[in-house]
Amino acid sequence: MKAIIVEDEFLAQEELRFLIQKHSSLTIDAILDDGLDVLRYLQHHDVDVIFLDINIPSLDGVLLAQNISKFSHKPHIVFITAYKEHAVEAFELEAFDYILKPYQESRIVTMLQKLEALSKENSLSEPNSAPAASGRVSHSINLMKDERIIVTDINNIYYAAAQEKVTIVYTRREEFIMPMAISEFCVRLPEDNFFHCHRSYVVNLGKIREIVPWFNNTYLLRLSDLDFEVPVSRSKVKAFRQLMRL
Repeated sequence: MKAIIVEDEFLAQEELRFLIQKHSSLTIDAILDDGLDVLRYLQHHDVDVIFLDINIPSLDGVLLAQNISKFSHKPHIVFITAYKEHAVEAFELEAFDYILKPYQESRIVTMLQKLEALSKENSLSEPNSAPAASGRVSHSINLMKDERIIVTDINNIYYAAAQEKVTIVYTRREEFIMPMAISEFCVRLPEDNFFHCHRSYVVNLGKIREIVPWFNNTYLLRLSDLDFEVPVSRSKVKAFRQLMRL
């Protein structure tokens, strides 16, 4: 994978380059310190990953990422900053990850391992490549936990529930808080895998273990591995029956 570092502090540049080269096979093609220079560079070079400091001259990292998000080829962006308050902005821009200064080597290693795992996964899903072991392409989604962005396989999500102005996403062992309405979260999920079964719930169809008839001809959905029942609302029953061929 080809990467560039966008950082205007020399010591931070060198430390990050050292850690990337030590713990990954990523190739660092350039180190830049100005937002406009990055846009010019990307006009002539394909890049897979951008390690992007938020506080850089000419065009700050958030505005730069907004511009990059409009590219046809969208590199993964790993934000770098000393300020935790930028985490929500990074998440809303669907950054791959968010690294705080001063760097923690273990945190860098975890991020690099995720990048390389995703690169391997994408290569397996190419048309001329062998299919993944699951028999289908695996997709990922960015979830937030403890001010960190966690790249999560969508197949690990069991269900999500609306709670006031946020959405709680449940995997088998963890909970993630998404700073958005459940309707907005649903847009990020593949329709073939998930069903918005209730105004407050969306469920992973592949995790349904049992469909239990409930009052008013609705259903409760019991999920594999979890002691929780997801309701199907009356307004969603017809679509659910057609989907599940009931």
